[in-house]
Amino acid sequence: MFERKHQGLALNSMMLKLTPIAAGCVVLLSTTTGMAYAQQADTAVTQDGATNTVFVTGIRKGIEDAISIKKNSSSIVEAISAEDIGKLPDQSIAESIARLPGVAAQRVAGRAQALSVRGLSPDFATTLMNGREQVSTGDNRSVEFDQYPSELMSGVVIYKTPDAGLVGQGLSGTIDMQTVSPLNFPARTISMNVRGEKNSLGSIANTKATGNRASVSYIDQFADRTVGIALGFAHLETPRLDNEVGLYEPWQIQSQPGVPTGAYYMDGIKSLATSGTIKRDGFLGVLEFKPSKNWTSKLDVFASKFSDVETANQFEFNLGNYNGGNTPGLNWNSITVNSNNTVTGGVASGIYPLVRGEYNDCQDSIHSAGWANTFKFEHVKVLADLNYSAAKRDETYQEINTQLLTPGGTAVLDTMTVNWATGGFPTLSGLQNYSNASQLNLRNTIYGSGYGRKPHVEDKLSGGKLVATFDAPELIQGFVSDIDVGVNYTGRTKKKRQPEASENLLTTNAVISPDLLYAPVNLGFAGSGTIPSFNVPGVIAKYYQPWNPSPIDPGAVQRAWDVKEDVVTTFVKANLDSTVGSVPMKGNVGVQIVNTDQSSSSVYSVGGSSTLTPVDVGAKYTDVLPSMNLAFDMGNDDTIRVGLAKQLARARVDDMRASYSFSIDNVTRLPSANGGNPKLDPWKANALDVSYEKYFGKKAYVAVAGYYKKLTSYIYSQTKPYDFSAETATATSPSGLTAVSNIGGYTSMYNGQGGSIQGAELSASLPLSMLTPVLDGFGVQASTTITNSSITIPSATFAVGTNIPLPGMSKNVSNLTAYYEKNGFEARISDRRRSDFIGEIGNFAGDRNLRYVVGENVVDAQIGYAFETGTYKGLSVLFQVNNLNNSAYQTYQNSKDRVLEYEKFGRSFLFGLTYKM
Repeated sequence: MFERKHQGLALNSMMLKLTPIAAGCVVLLSTTTGMAYAQQADTAVTQDGATNTVFVTGIRKGIEDAISIKKNSSSIVEAISAEDIGKLPDQSIAESIARLPGVAAQRVAGRAQALSVRGLSPDFATTLMNGREQVSTGDNRSVEFDQYPSELMSGVVIYKTPDAGLVGQGLSGTIDMQTVSPLNFPARTISMNVRGEKNSLGSIANTKATGNRASVSYIDQFADRTVGIALGFAHLETPRLDNEVGLYEPWQIQSQPGVPTGAYYMDGIKSLATSGTIKRDGFLGVLEFKPSKNWTSKLDVFASKFSDVETANQFEFNLGNYNGGNTPGLNWNSITVNSNNTVTGGVASGIYPLVRGEYNDCQDSIHSAGWANTFKFEHVKVLADLNYSAAKRDETYQEINTQLLTPGGTAVLDTMTVNWATGGFPTLSGLQNYSNASQLNLRNTIYGSGYGRKPHVEDKLSGGKLVATFDAPELIQGFVSDIDVGVNYTGRTKKKRQPEASENLLTTNAVISPDLLYAPVNLGFAGSGTIPSFNVPGVIAKYYQPWNPSPIDPGAVQRAWDVKEDVVTTFVKANLDSTVGSVPMKGNVGVQIVNTDQSSSSVYSVGGSSTLTPVDVGAKYTDVLPSMNLAFDMGNDDTIRVGLAKQLARARVDDMRASYSFSIDNVTRLPSANGGNPKLDPWKANALDVSYEKYFGKKAYVAVAGYYKKLTSYIYSQTKPYDFSAETATATSPSGLTAVSNIGGYTSMYNGQGGSIQGAELSASLPLSMLTPVLDGFGVQASTTITNSSITIPSATFAVGTNIPLPGMSKNVSNLTAYYEKNGFEARISDRRRSDFIGEIGNFAGDRNLRYVVGENVVDAQIGYAFETGTYKGLSVLFQVNNLNNSAYQTYQNSKDRVLEYEKFGRSFLFGLTYKM
């Protein structure tokens, strides 16, 4: 589909472990060797002295176009540019962006979804499409990139330093996804591709291990090239498969029979194999009209429909204080504890297992449109831009619980041996056989007979921009080339609803009929044996009472909210083009004035009652954001860049919700609540960026950059005193007692002050033919980013009184790609790596939760051939392997021996054909 490329692409071969030192060596090697060789020209000299132009295509074309963007920018940027229409093999634009210097991806269900820039949380970055802010289908404003087909994007630019004309900028960076301009193409272009896929985990339950991708694009020009059109469609159907073991959280010091006093212990284990299918259809349309050199009009529309339907086939047992009231109770023998005082295994008897089916149906849609008109007059250029985007998510989660019963009809108690290590799947043994569905009964377990919820999210954004670019006044000509003056309005409304309720059986101890069973699932990777798998919605329809999720359930009330933002940004920016002494300089200096009016409406219930009280809270504030970017041409293609700016990132949308839950403690009789804070100020920072870049034409570059951000405002969870007079007037504790005081603690997100973030980046792109003609066709790209922060924030997620690093911050992010391209043949292997970080994970209740995530590296490889002449000219064949090293995903609590999740998603093998004409 539409052009793009692997720029800054990721890491190593499977034989090379990439560390920050290794990546740094690659960069330094590129620097020292590259400078020793003369720049190669894009021309060739024939024997008669004439010159022929050398046309660069394929991988190198994408790399060179991206280098040109980086080289010619006034700001510090990274870029992806298409090597050709539809050539990038990634499932979504997320994998492509994640290979850029300083960018890392967080995987969800095995696929890159959220992106961190310079080691910071996705909350700190803003995503644009063609310069316009985008909506999202999640609770927050951060975009879920796996919903954007890479085939439909012509490129991506990441601004690491802002300028006054960049509206919607982030604090860590601004990601601008760009679509094609059809009038920039020399002629009609049509491209089609198709790929088949197979996952190495094999078929699970009702899901085959195969998938497919297909795309088509059409670009053309009409009416003497005054009208251009681009149409693109991309389809993806891929299996959603993984093997997982999860341990209950939190690990805690807990008294259990047979467990040594003071040892850290978890309350249960679950092993599961997830099966399902992800489908995505994306459409892009661009209409460009240029009747004269003084007027250009461009309308672009984008739509994506995303479906993720999955079933978790799960074996689970509780190891806590409650085992259903059965006798004898839980008891441990032969227990092992490591030097960190963490329980690592033993023999447990009296456990209370169940076989569970969890079903999740998530349906997302995104629609976006923008219309930009540019008018040129004698001394001024005017841009008028209108945009609208909307996103919606409808999700249904349901679960059912079955148990193995004795002949007398009571739950079977079991005995098992368990061992779990710092990494890898724990092993279970000694369990009874749970593979016979006719011996498993639907019943009211310690977790009930079932539960469900139906989250619904809507996000709408509309805006307009008006910018006038004036020639610089004569007085400052020679220093300032022109001046931009503009205003931008963005109006956003986001709402969430999450009705939920228990699912109750019509009759207890029913056995699921064979027509509602899928193929058995082998959990041998964790020692759990084979278990049945179920058609969960079908079972609920046949064996359960009608399910009507309640919007006034206490959990649903707490998660229901509307947030509204109106943001008006006015700006002025002077574009510089001058010299300092004898050194040419370009850049910009300017200021934004951002006026924000934010509010949230919701309801709350007192003590879980059905009486709902409305609440509407908001705030207004103004931020002044000066910025300066300077680029000095030091000669010999050496550039030094300096950026100074005040930056902000607006608070998470769900943190700004007005909803909260209120209660009175039975013992202390003090009121308390937890919820959102609609009065939050943004994250704010004063930033300094410096970069040295060495270019070799547009063939290669080496860059060293440093950055420092002094945060003047950040956001974290705190508990502060609050007057609950309105609530306590009608509330009582669960036992009917009234509050002894109106003052209690309100736990929410609040603004804090102080702290800094600093880091350094090394990056390089080098065709090895610059070293010796023997290596013609070979090339490498490498980068490493090191980030540190003095900021730690309190978090009760891990332990009371625990301070954690900034969520999303990896101290090191590294990428390395080696490629070969010549005479139509191309091959590359790439690896993206990031160190440990605290990630945002969706928990059982559908809320976000913070967990430590083990650093990971993901290796991708591909090989292909493009027919350049003859009958098959325009045809390309491709074979690729994603996640070649079957990289595991692992979370933990405080230390890696206290594992929370360990997952493997398998390797994906793809074979495909592309035809371009």
